[in-house]
Amino acid sequence: MTLSLFYLVAFLSIFFSLLVIFSKNPVHSILYLIITFFTFTIHYILLNAQFLAIVNFIVYMGAILVLFLFVLMLLNLNKDSEPLKSNLLKIIGVIGGMCLLVTLVGSTKALHLSDPVILQAQNLGLVKNLGKVLFSEFLLPFEVSSILLLSAMVGAVLLAKREPNNA
Repeated sequence: MTLSLFYLVAFLSIFFSLLVIFSKNPVHSILYLIITFFTFTIHYILLNAQFLAIVNFIVYMGAILVLFLFVLMLLNLNKDSEPLKSNLLKIIGVIGGMCLLVTLVGSTKALHLSDPVILQAQNLGLVKNLGKVLFSEFLLPFEVSSILLLSAMVGAVLLAKREPNNA
């Protein structure tokens, strides 16, 4: 049951990621990307990594991709305002795509398929275990990163603040 669900979700991940690439409409492409990230969330749940599933759902699907969608809707993309691409740029794109295709074919030939790995510890990806490790062994790096994020936030506010006109 779990293996067939894994293969179904893997097929859907590949299918929607291909739709992201080949979609002509950028809004549709971002909507397909949201569905692709949702399939990644299902993969994380199947791997018993609930924390990664929640972070993927909230951060990527909830924040970043919705921001992309709003930016694309505000840009007012028309075919009239689209710049013309030169033939040299098209040839470079074809060469880059062929290099990617050769890399993918070479990596699939080097891939050795085996039976799926069964986890011995069933509570490996739980948030409780992550919290224990994070607040015991990695407390200092966690607190240093929080101070770094706080200073970056203060710096962003100071940079965005406009100077008052003294005229």
